[in-house]
Amino acid sequence: MDCIFCKIVDGSIPSKKVYEDDQIVCFYDLEPQAPVHALIIPKAHIACVDDINESNSSVVAHIFEKAPEIAKSLGLENGYRLVSNCGADAGQTVFHLHFHLLGGKKLNTNMA
Repeated sequence: MDCIFCKIVDGSIPSKKVYEDDQIVCFYDLEPQAPVHALIIPKAHIACVDDINESNSSVVAHIFEKAPEIAKSLGLENGYRLVSNCGADAGQTVFHLHFHLLGGKKLNTNMA
């Protein structure tokens, strides 16, 4: 598999990690869209939201359980945005499920 995020998980591509446990990794985005922009990904390869199912959905619950802890560790005391793009039309460029954790300023409310 030629997935850049899988390579980050296995350590063959370096990243600036924010958090890691046995199920997920969080690291800084290389092209930040906000003062704080990190990506939270499952270690297991799931292409996008469309591929979440009964056998792998627990990792998504884990991401949502850990997101507030990660946000707090990044100093996001006044709020943050957690976003996942699904498919090319939505702007997904890496086809490994990931959640953008954005904050550090008042974010634009326009989602389009």
